[in-house]
Order: sequence, then C-alpha cells, then structure tokens
Amino acid sequence: MNSGRLIVAITGATGALYGVRLLEVLRATPGVEIHLMVTPAGWMNVEQELQRPRGEIEALAHVMHSVRDVGASIASGSFPTDGMIVAPCSMKTLAAIAHGLSDNLVTRAADVVLKERRRLVLLARETPLNLAHLRNMTAVTEMGGIVFPPLPAFYHRPQTIGDLIDHTCARVLDLFGVGHRLAPRWGGLRAAEEGEPE
Repeated sequence: MNSGRLIVAITGATGALYGVRLLEVLRATPGVEIHLMVTPAGWMNVEQELQRPRGEIEALAHVMHSVRDVGASIASGSFPTDGMIVAPCSMKTLAAIAHGLSDNLVTRAADVVLKERRRLVLLARETPLNLAHLRNMTAVTEMGGIVFPPLPAFYHRPQTIGDLIDHTCARVLDLFGVGHRLAPRWGGLRAAEEGEPE
C-alpha cells in the first residue's frame, strides 16, 4: 500500500457480513486508514442480517462519510487513496458505476478511483444474473475495475460460515497487498493431501 488509505462501502445487497468483516480486519491492521460509507439499504441489511448496532459498525472506520456528501475528501482525485472495496455491491450500485452516474458519494468515489487508475473491487452480489448485470460487469472490468462475486471456496475444507467469509475477505485483501492471517495459503494438491503446512 502507498497512501495507507482504503475506501470501503456497504450497499444494499445481501452479504453485509463481508463488508463488516473486512472492516474488522482492516481496523486491526497497522497503517491502514479506513474511509467508510453505508447506503440506507446497506444499513437495512446490517440490521437484518447482523443485528449489530450502527455505532458499532461506524466505530470500525477512521472516517465515516455520509453517502449524500459528494463534497467529501474521497470525492476528489487529489485525495490519495489505495482504492476502494464495495462489499457487498448491489446491482444498482454496479449499474451506476458502470455508467458513470456519480449520484451519491459511493458512486462518485468509485468513479474517482477508476479515473485515477486506482484499484476498485466490487463484491457484486446477485443470482441469477440477467444480461444487464453481465453487461455492467463487463463495462466495469473494461474500465479497470475488478468484479469479485463472493463465491465460497471449499478446497480449504471450511468448517464454519466464518471460514467461508474469511477466505473471501482474504482474497480481497490480497488484491490490495494487505497482510492477514485469515485463511491458509494453497500449497499445492500434494501438500493438501499430506496435511503439510500451507
């Protein structure tokens, strides 16, 4: 990481736990400054899926931004960051980013990240996908963003839902060069079969 700043947004798709778990890990990582936004629908999902107080989630960030504050620091390319994670990313947010509709701070910050050639990772969450979803994913990818559907992996033999969440979060953090101990590294099939350290 260069600036040590990361933007995290939680939007109104199922999977709020991905965003919150990323916040927990980043908050415990020295040298990382977290800028957080949560959309109104994102807060609804935090309440429905996690039943955690809003203040507890806000406290995980160093800087909390209102999604209506399009004049915030992260709305300008002159404010250095290492990029942005949208976890989870609703299809509405995906579509707005794909079409450059900077209608709130989440989509404006994502637009800034793309135009400044910084890393944008979208944990796009919907199934099944229609053609509009697929085309929007293609558009974001062509602009340099990374579409990262949070699909569970099983080769590491997860035992809990937390194991599945941590594995996905580990892969996301790898994209930003953030060190972690969330999941074992794949050491090859032989190592897995013999139970060697990963």
